[in-house]
Amino acid sequence: MPQTQKEGSTPRRRNRNKPEDIDRKPMPPFPEQHQEKPGIEAELEPRPQYEAPQYKAAGKLQGKVALVTGGDSGIGRAVAVLFAREGADVAFTYLAEEQRDADETEAAVEAHGGQALALIGDLTDADFCRHAVTETVESLGRLDILVNNAAFQQHVAKPEELTDEQWRHTFDTNIFAYFRMVKAALPHLGRGSAIINTGSITGLEGSAELLDYSATKGAIHAFTKSLAQNVLDRGIRVNCVAPGPVWTPLNPSDQDAEKVAEFGADTPMKRPAQPEEIAPAYVYFASQADSGYVTGEVLTLLGGETTAA
Repeated sequence: MPQTQKEGSTPRRRNRNKPEDIDRKPMPPFPEQHQEKPGIEAELEPRPQYEAPQYKAAGKLQGKVALVTGGDSGIGRAVAVLFAREGADVAFTYLAEEQRDADETEAAVEAHGGQALALIGDLTDADFCRHAVTETVESLGRLDILVNNAAFQQHVAKPEELTDEQWRHTFDTNIFAYFRMVKAALPHLGRGSAIINTGSITGLEGSAELLDYSATKGAIHAFTKSLAQNVLDRGIRVNCVAPGPVWTPLNPSDQDAEKVAEFGADTPMKRPAQPEEIAPAYVYFASQADSGYVTGEVLTLLGGETTAA
């Protein structure tokens, strides 16, 4: 028979995880590695953590439908999974080269109780942006939450080496696509809906070798605040999550293997974030119950750094 608590005794809280297991995250140095763009999470060593075993869902997004761009891997995958755990159905976009990761995300969303809709296409194509929204509404019945997350970055040592082609591609992916997705989504978003953009600490502090990427992230922060003011009367909230270094395929497909090995080591916590540590911020912004009085905010998640402007 199970033991019962004695009258007047103090309840004992069970924790099946040892403290050192709860706090343990992969630390640099990582294995030296490099991938061709766009990068595949399935080939990353160690694998990014996205399942958030300590996270306790509370049905905050029950009956909602979310669309996450770049949801096949990294932060986007972790967000899709937590949204599903909170009761949402989730559509997400990905590139053809990312099919392997997209299959894993689709399976993970469904395993956590959500209906998944995988949308293959390039967000630099305005027609695909419109298609992604239309297909989400037609297949899942509605749209309540838009997460603009997909991004392109490429380090360049000197401004003279930054080509017009790369500059255009970075802006087309990182800010033009956000605008196109918002335009397509707004007719379907009602009161209580949320738009969440993915910014970056580089958009606040800059980055010497990411001139174009940092510029787009600064634009995303300003876009967030401006859009929040514009759609406030419609009852739609707009916020932004601006992380520091996060262990995703974005960086091993960008930097030299030697630099990847030390990725995130310069933060106060001496490591990059795992996607599962960033995703709860998106749940917060998506949940009307949690952040109904919050719009136009840029939330930094920086591993102990406190000097972001």
